[in-house]
Amino acid sequence: MKNSPITPQDQIGMRMAALLDQHSQQLPYDITERLRAARTRALAAGRAKRAELSTISDAQIQSNGTVRLPFQSSTHDIYKLLASFIPLVCLAAGLMLLYEFHNNQAAMELAEIDSALLIDDLPPQAYADPAFFDFLKNKSLQKD
Repeated sequence: MKNSPITPQDQIGMRMAALLDQHSQQLPYDITERLRAARTRALAAGRAKRAELSTISDAQIQSNGTVRLPFQSSTHDIYKLLASFIPLVCLAAGLMLLYEFHNNQAAMELAEIDSALLIDDLPPQAYADPAFFDFLKNKSLQKD
């Protein structure tokens, strides 16, 4: 371990620890037992954290930069890869269905317009004439 210089925060921490050690002798029994139990729990949590970190440090770094933990198997990787493509496939299928629905709606609207033009008594050139629209406007104003 390196000998690092003692910082002011370290000095304050050491003074506080010394004061707490001095005054801990004067505490009642129930408080000292609660403190002892808390220390035991903290040490157990620290051991668990260190064990978790040591498991991660045992991980193998592969040539492509990914990390493989010792308990991972390659058969699960294939299933994870396939499972990650399921949302992408669903999204693509949904977009294709929306595209087809939109095209179908547009085709239905055009077919409706074409059938109305073919059934109507007026020739299609009448609808292209700007004066015809003025005639229709005037006619609708006269009805009101």
